[in-house]
Amino acid sequence: MTENPTTTTPTPEDRLVTALRSRVRGEVRADLGSRGAYAVDSSNYRYVPTVVVNPLDPEDAVAAVAVCREHDASLVSRGGGTSLAGQTTGPGVVIDWSRHCTRVESVDVERRRCVVEPGIALDDLNRALGPHGLMYGPKPSTHRTCTIGGMIGNNSCGSTAQAYGKTVDNVHRLEVLTYDGTRMWVGPTSEEEFVAAVDGGGRRAEIHQALRGLRDENLQLLRTRYPKIPRRVSGYNLDSLLPENHFDLARALVGSEGTLVTVLRAELELVEVPKATAMVVLGFPDIADAGDAVPQVVSHDPWLLEGLDDVLIDLERELALAGDAVEDLPKGRGWLVVQFSADTQEEADGRAKALLRDVEGNEHPPTTRFYDDSSHIEELVRVREAGLGATAHPSARHDTWPGWEDSAVPPERLGEYLRELRTLFDEYGYREDETSIYGHFGQGCVHCSIPFELRTADGIANYHEFTTRAAHLVVQYGGSLSGEHGDGQARGDLLRVMFGDDVVALFEQVKDLFDPHDRMNPGKVVRPNPRDTHLRLGTDYAHPEPRTEFGFPHDDGRFSRAVLRCAGIGNCRTSSSESQVMCPSYMVTRDEVHSTRGRSRLLFEMMRGDAITDGWRSTEVRDALDLCLACKGCKSDCPVGVDMATYKVEFLSHHYRHRVRPAAHYSMGWLPLTARVAARTPRAVNRLTQSRLTAPLLKRLGGIAPERSLPAFAEEPFTASGRGRRLTQRSSRAIGAEADRSDPDQPGDRGRVILWPDTFSNYFHPSVLASAVDVLEAAGFTVEVPHEPVCCGLTWISTGQLRTAKRVLRHTVSVLRDDLRAGTPVVGLEPSCTAVFRSDGPELLPGDEDVRRLAHQTMTLAELLRGRAPDWRPPHVDVDAIVQTHCHQHAVMGTKPDDELLEAAGVDADRLGSGCCGLAGNFGFERGHYDVSVGAAERVLLPRVRDAEASTVVLADGFSCRTQVEQETGRHAVHLAELLARGLRENPRPGGAHTDQHDHPRSEEK
Repeated sequence: MTENPTTTTPTPEDRLVTALRSRVRGEVRADLGSRGAYAVDSSNYRYVPTVVVNPLDPEDAVAAVAVCREHDASLVSRGGGTSLAGQTTGPGVVIDWSRHCTRVESVDVERRRCVVEPGIALDDLNRALGPHGLMYGPKPSTHRTCTIGGMIGNNSCGSTAQAYGKTVDNVHRLEVLTYDGTRMWVGPTSEEEFVAAVDGGGRRAEIHQALRGLRDENLQLLRTRYPKIPRRVSGYNLDSLLPENHFDLARALVGSEGTLVTVLRAELELVEVPKATAMVVLGFPDIADAGDAVPQVVSHDPWLLEGLDDVLIDLERELALAGDAVEDLPKGRGWLVVQFSADTQEEADGRAKALLRDVEGNEHPPTTRFYDDSSHIEELVRVREAGLGATAHPSARHDTWPGWEDSAVPPERLGEYLRELRTLFDEYGYREDETSIYGHFGQGCVHCSIPFELRTADGIANYHEFTTRAAHLVVQYGGSLSGEHGDGQARGDLLRVMFGDDVVALFEQVKDLFDPHDRMNPGKVVRPNPRDTHLRLGTDYAHPEPRTEFGFPHDDGRFSRAVLRCAGIGNCRTSSSESQVMCPSYMVTRDEVHSTRGRSRLLFEMMRGDAITDGWRSTEVRDALDLCLACKGCKSDCPVGVDMATYKVEFLSHHYRHRVRPAAHYSMGWLPLTARVAARTPRAVNRLTQSRLTAPLLKRLGGIAPERSLPAFAEEPFTASGRGRRLTQRSSRAIGAEADRSDPDQPGDRGRVILWPDTFSNYFHPSVLASAVDVLEAAGFTVEVPHEPVCCGLTWISTGQLRTAKRVLRHTVSVLRDDLRAGTPVVGLEPSCTAVFRSDGPELLPGDEDVRRLAHQTMTLAELLRGRAPDWRPPHVDVDAIVQTHCHQHAVMGTKPDDELLEAAGVDADRLGSGCCGLAGNFGFERGHYDVSVGAAERVLLPRVRDAEASTVVLADGFSCRTQVEQETGRHAVHLAELLARGLRENPRPGGAHTDQHDHPRSEEK
């Protein structure tokens, strides 16, 4: 028998993947989409891995490491993937701990310790510890998604390290695994424990003896060459092996960035949750002046001491990232944010006021502000935490990049250092108005956002020379290259500047002891790859700028800049159930590929073109975007404003150009026209769509999920009802001239409004439009409806049929032109349609002034009532309500006017903060999406509805939200307009200036 000539010999990579799949119980993924999603972290570096492994538990990870060893494959451990120095990207095998290894294995309340798996996110851990009154002390700004394993790898800190120290100060023991398979618990080691380890023989004995010998031979070096500052994170923590530090192997391994061992479990030291806090903000003429004041403030023993400059604050104000907090800062161009904790509020306030009294006596006292309101304090903390997001991708300015974002000096020398650092910025052309300085000033840690140019040879040379000069500067001040972000590749080749050849030689000895073949995160810390190689951009990042349908005005009109917007912060990867809107697909799947960040990475890879090579036709990008619900949560919640919904439909527009589309794009993309036709014979159409015989066929032909019920058309659209026709006629009479105020059909004296008859309200839920007319007329408005059929284009946008959407939008604007130019408000009831006018329209047709007018004049019902009729008192509606916010409203319009209106109406509203209902327009109806759609709703929405009392109103303005609730729970959900109209019927004359209602026969509404 001859061998099949088409048979190919498996490559080493193929054999590695096959072996991993045979022995690892978790996911083993070698597809290009998964590999591309892990090619970069938050740093400047890029390596496309061979395979990604999601172990189910630590034992599964042990099996994965064994396979790597057998196949001589390099290995990178990854937690939240937020590293800024390149620690969590590399070739070979990437082990992502964050998907499954998230357990809290034990909590010892009395000893204040816990044992956890390395993939648990910090916020998730602290939520689990909260009932015990405990928490983990260090708190990086990425606390929502950074993992304990990642914090151990980087020796992370954050703002609360002012009180609790670095991660190294809060680790008791670690269970670790070496590349050769040696597994052991390590921690502080007494003489008896050392002897026992040596007597046990094997690799454990060898490691202990070698480290003891290295320590004893270099005591003087270890005691003198490590800077004695609060934030020395660079290098290996070999000083933890000193006798006075109890020969602590766990702490020696903290901060080794996965280059020595794999951490399987960690036993952590815990602290009590503060019972009370107070805050003071001090304003200075300059950020360096703020640095000068740090020693005085530190003498008051604050819990937190952060610095902010005016560049950061201006950007946050521009991006509206921190609410009203930035507007309430004391006068200045540099600030210190100082928080105190205590057992009582009185004590916390007293400590804060003592600081105020102290600084008032200075020769040049700062401006000051005192806060003891917890919500305001939280806002101010978020101002500082938003630093990276606010500065990474500023509109109309150069993008900024890490590389010298984490230096640290003695706090008493901070002001001097900042002045010299800014002089260095100027020397290299990094403009002061584009280079922000902020950080953990109480411990001398300085974060900078610098506009490095990393795409040209000259720019990269400038970056390399600047960081070399900056390293010498920080060492001159007795400081550290890194204060919390670690060395990785960004600073690994600068360690000799800081430590000298002798200490770096010790690092190499330790590396050779644990990992003699350099398979653990190679190219980082020890024998590192040069910091100007393997750049995610680099001189080979060249591509033609594609022509796009959207204008991308916040990215200089360039899609290539939009896909660089993601800074890797990872807020899209939170697992919190109660308070996250952004990225429901990740919360259901916990898959990096199905996060906003993962999709951004793949779009970047598509534009880069050397891994994903088929551009807009890429199936990897298409598949990653397939589970994006286009909820727009990232548009408002992502710290850098990634707008994945827009990127998705732009991609779909190109991907399917001149190709046959999925059936759902036709059946749902063209729904407005289908609905218009169905409205002629709705009963006949409903018999087909609701029949057990014909509905399955229709769903199959239309690409609809078989689990879904098709919504029934109303027996009569609102615009075809007698009332709707009268409002249309009224609109026709008003075209081109001011409405006749003597017309008896015009009840209001607040002026005309155009009520937008969106497809969903008009053809499926006309009672929403009828109720809105009741409410608007009761408030004193003259309501009109467009005089001919119109549409916002939403369904064509959501299916990527953008050229058709533009035509539809242009037609709509032509119908509304006279009203728009007259300044007439347009009231939208369906949030997704309202969001099209407010956001998508101007970005699709950026040069059209009437589209711009439409964006400015379109309002939600609540916005109109609160803004144009502030004296109108809504009817009293004495009900409890669960309020599901439409995700497009959350992202584009917000809910403040709605909340005010509900409060004024006496509604006890419980607004859910859990984000998208999961149906998301066409998404939840499309075949293959049902499980994710319902999974998103089952996080919070559906359980809350099922548990609610029968008398509780379910309030949801979105047609999708109401449909999801009704199909999955059987509960009827209502629109805000319907709730207020109900109040008008039950209480027809509420107080206020405008209470009269015109009697419109309800019999015309079907």
